[in-house]
Amino acid sequence: MGLELIIPILAATIQSGTPILYATLGEMLTERSGVLNLGVEGMMIFGAFFAFLVSHYTGSPWLAFACAGILAGLFGLAHAVVCLVFQGNQVVSGLALTILGVGLADFLGTPYVGLSADGFSPFSVPLLSSLPVLGDIFFKQDALVYLSYFLPFLFWFFMNRTKWGLAVGAAGENPAACFAAGLNPVKLRWAGIFFGGVLCGLGGAYLSLAYTHLWTNNMTAGRGWIAVALVIFAFWRPGRAMFGAYLFGGIMAFQLRLQAVGATLPSSLLLMLPYALTIIVLLFSSARGKGRQAPAALGVNIEPGE
Repeated sequence: MGLELIIPILAATIQSGTPILYATLGEMLTERSGVLNLGVEGMMIFGAFFAFLVSHYTGSPWLAFACAGILAGLFGLAHAVVCLVFQGNQVVSGLALTILGVGLADFLGTPYVGLSADGFSPFSVPLLSSLPVLGDIFFKQDALVYLSYFLPFLFWFFMNRTKWGLAVGAAGENPAACFAAGLNPVKLRWAGIFFGGVLCGLGGAYLSLAYTHLWTNNMTAGRGWIAVALVIFAFWRPGRAMFGAYLFGGIMAFQLRLQAVGATLPSSLLLMLPYALTIIVLLFSSARGKGRQAPAALGVNIEPGE
């Protein structure tokens, strides 16, 4: 296989992995605050639909991108109400959020299926795009891809080098110690859920604004669940999350290319590849299990007055 075939696949890998990267970092932020949110799929498709809707009627993709993030974050706060106010089960609440998001997006989006919207198109970065091989892969993408290159580094800096990031991490590790230090772990968890939802919504917005430029039901196609699995694979580290997102993106791009060239394998088998890899990744992560452990208080509700 020559470079003329490999380079387009690798460029498509970056595109396919970008929405997963946004969502993985969003779930990672929420989990670092101590809350398990399995509603990533619901928040992603919620963001994807409203990004399409805003862009379709306003013609402003940047406004649509911002609205998608904010609305998905607000949508995710339903999970915060259940878990932080009513002390509900975090797993059940997250699953309900996914079911609600997918159902609501399908119900509201059915009249818009197949319609197009203004979005983001690829453009070349001066100088960098002329680099051999790397230029064609990394620097002939759209603005949201370029933004995603910086997100893991910004995430790491925020969590490890800023006061607020360390406070969010403390809320996920030891809420009692966090409270003893004069911080409010409940408020920090509210913030973790909201801003994690924002990132998930931005991942969904990428699908409708840059990846497809149109709306179709079930657009996320399980990417939210892949993001949840990637958080475990990455051991809650943003650098590994970036690698994992592109790994899954590569599998998706590869199976699409196989279908395009008329591979003799059944299409259902090809579509299964990313999700089969999800199971393999989880088994691999569980077998190793020597990286960064999950936040100590992940999934543990803070009782009133505790």
